[in-house]
Amino acid sequence: MPGKVAQKVTWVLSLLEDLDFVPSSYFKKLVGTEGIWECRISFGSNIYRIFCFYADNSVVVLTHGIIKKSRKIPRAEIERAEAYRGDFLKRRA
Repeated sequence: MPGKVAQKVTWVLSLLEDLDFVPSSYFKKLVGTEGIWECRISFGSNIYRIFCFYADNSVVVLTHGIIKKSRKIPRAEIERAEAYRGDFLKRRA
């Protein structure tokens, strides 16, 4: 990922640490999922989506990211994030 994009990703992820309430334009729960959230970063004409979940009340685990051009998130990407979450929680138990 280009340097300026990486800087913005880092900035948005720092919002998760610093703010009690992160605007939904940057961070929101995906409806119809088992605890999967998305972190959205807009840069130029691209929208970067990083999927994540809460491991504890204050720990956010990032699973993977995509560059998304359409409004709808591909179901395969949601299932991939849910599989990562399930694997993480199983190994952690």
